[in-house]
Amino acid sequence: MVREQYVRTTGDEGVPDTVPEYLYKIGIYGWRKRCLYLFILILLAILVINLALTIWIVRVMWFNMEGMGLLQVHPDGVRLEGESDFLFSLYAHEIDSREDSALLLDSTENVSLNARNENGNVTGRLSVGPKKVQGDAQQLVVSSNSGRMLFQADGKEVVVGNNKLRITGPEGAIFQHSVQTPLIRGEMSKDLRLDAPTRSLSMDAPAGVHIKALSGRLSVTSNRDVQLHSTEGLLVLDAEMVRMHNLQLGTAGTGGAQDLYEVCVCPNSGKLFLSKANVKTTCSDSQQC
Repeated sequence: MVREQYVRTTGDEGVPDTVPEYLYKIGIYGWRKRCLYLFILILLAILVINLALTIWIVRVMWFNMEGMGLLQVHPDGVRLEGESDFLFSLYAHEIDSREDSALLLDSTENVSLNARNENGNVTGRLSVGPKKVQGDAQQLVVSSNSGRMLFQADGKEVVVGNNKLRITGPEGAIFQHSVQTPLIRGEMSKDLRLDAPTRSLSMDAPAGVHIKALSGRLSVTSNRDVQLHSTEGLLVLDAEMVRMHNLQLGTAGTGGAQDLYEVCVCPNSGKLFLSKANVKTTCSDSQQC
């Protein structure tokens, strides 16, 4: 409440006349005052709730001077301790594990790694799913710890850079097209088998094909003909004993006193046959060719 007084001067005597006092009530009263107090009380309650939530978030998220709980921020990167779940995509320049533990990426669906260029286009992709592992890239290179290339594959060829390629499957390996290799060797305790069930088997080399069995025997089986062909040079069978089964036996002639035979070869067809041995060869006199 404010009291105001107005004074005015009248009359010839110069005596001021006093104006009656007027009282004015200045303030908020009634329901407006109650609404104001209620509004201030609500603001105070919201302030207390926000302060309590802030303290709770700080306690739950473990905020500290180095980071947030298990997540520590360093000048050279971010270090995360323990297990963490990422609900959306993760973008990082490099991901390393601690020296005393492995790096584990686990997902209920699949784990996808994408490489992008400066325009944002995906240039390489690796997806590990519950049923298959799929990778898309221009070139796949597998190297050892020393930097030696072990495996390389692109759109033109596949290169195995190790000294030995071992295939341990019980059915072996199936090649749809040609195979070029300097050496094919079986394990010491197992046989080496080259098999073409429905077609022919061909081995070509400009300087020759060398087949060697260090222990055991060498067997060549065919449903039809077996051809050993040399364009230049000789075909040499070098062994302590060469056996040719089911050859046609020659008949006893009049020249030899003993039942001795010689193996003859037809000059036109290369057919092998036996002929009665004599002082001179009888191959030309035989009618087997």
